[in-house]
Amino acid sequence: MDPQTRRKSGLNLPAGMNETSLRLDSIANSSAFRVASVSSPRMISSLSSPSKTSVCSDRFIPCRSASRLNTFGLLDKPAAAGSPVKEGGGNETYARLLKCELFGSDFGSFSSSPAGSGGLGSPNMLRFKTDHSGGPNSPYSPSIMRQDSGSSNEGSTPTKPPRKVPKTPHKVLDAPSLQDDFYLNVVDWSSQNVLAVGLGTCVYLWSASNSKVTKLCDLGPNDSVCSVQWTREGSYISVGTHFGQVQVWDGTQCKRVRTMGGHQTRTGVLAWNSRILASGSRDRNILQHDLRVPSDFVSKLVGHKSEVCGLKWSHDDRQLASGGNDNQLLVWNQQSQQPILKLTEHTAAVKAITWSPHQSGLLASGGGTADRCIRFWNTTTGHQLNHIDTGSQVCNLAWSKNVNELVSTHGYSQNQIMVWKYPSLSKVATLTGHSLRVLYLAMSPDGQTIVTGAGDETLRFWNVFPSMKTPAPVKATGLWSLGRTHIR
Repeated sequence: MDPQTRRKSGLNLPAGMNETSLRLDSIANSSAFRVASVSSPRMISSLSSPSKTSVCSDRFIPCRSASRLNTFGLLDKPAAAGSPVKEGGGNETYARLLKCELFGSDFGSFSSSPAGSGGLGSPNMLRFKTDHSGGPNSPYSPSIMRQDSGSSNEGSTPTKPPRKVPKTPHKVLDAPSLQDDFYLNVVDWSSQNVLAVGLGTCVYLWSASNSKVTKLCDLGPNDSVCSVQWTREGSYISVGTHFGQVQVWDGTQCKRVRTMGGHQTRTGVLAWNSRILASGSRDRNILQHDLRVPSDFVSKLVGHKSEVCGLKWSHDDRQLASGGNDNQLLVWNQQSQQPILKLTEHTAAVKAITWSPHQSGLLASGGGTADRCIRFWNTTTGHQLNHIDTGSQVCNLAWSKNVNELVSTHGYSQNQIMVWKYPSLSKVATLTGHSLRVLYLAMSPDGQTIVTGAGDETLRFWNVFPSMKTPAPVKATGLWSLGRTHIR
């Protein structure tokens, strides 16, 4: 074909090629198109010419789900001078959250590269980083700005600080003649905020509201106080004596109301419920007294083989737990004269007993020097739920009514006070200060303060629990001024 003919046809053909050689059969073309139209897209692409000028090619869109783009992090460019800063963490934090929202959490964990490793001026816009699999997928997760990716923690939520418990008592009372005897219970705090303490032959009342001290009674030179216990209303107080008597006194008028016998020797522990007073003695018996009847006692519970030193009623008055020097923990009800449960896992005397105010039928008990364990029981089934070795003789237990925690006091060999969370049994605080065994424990009516007594003849007041309304950290200041005073 001559050059003039090529110009007329509008085609710029090579020499030796004419227009007829480029003619396509329309029927073959249409047939090929029909076959391609019912085939896969891959067949269509196979019919396309690989020429760069082909109009049949299409844009390739990759599938990111099968790629490894999550192992790369985009470099952040520094903000330009004078650019506005977003509230709540600045432009950098805003950009990170925006990228996570647009591209998913795979792009959420990144940081600025150090100098010389792909920073400003580097042609590499992607930087290989460690793949952290198994992380949360939410773009609002604190892991977007986690420390291990090199970014700041501006957007992370701070963890709640642990509750602070003051390590020192806020008040100390001198208590001369406070006996160093594991089997006695001579300290109790009434619901009317009056502390009763047995010192030798006398019982003293200390008002926590005005620090006034009143002498309730003196048993005489031949007797001594072995136990004290307020009624739940806080108006009457019972006193157990060395000779086995149980006396009931009016705490407001300092007048004796009743004297009841029945025990052969000292009465070392007392426990009131709504109507009945239970007393435990070295004679191994538990007597139940009712002030509404003239007899000394209404029933006798026999089951311990040694001195009864622990005694507590459940909060619903249905069950009575008793511990003895025979290493037994017994549970009684008011319908039977025999214990409904005999728990023998302790290997030492069981004095420390407390019922949970948060869960019915949950009982905690502590063993003496050879045991050192606090054990938790379900009294409905009789099963032991848990136990923990405290490392020291357990002298007392008290469950907080404000939070699900309990406090224990200890003797040999560390003489410490410990606060525990339940049911995790994690230790909240360990308090020290007494030089001898912490044998006595009572709790204030508001549930925030405990008082502990020891053979070092001191009573120490500690703020260990938060208030029921505002569970804020307990402050080191209390209702009373710091200092040391005498209880008599």
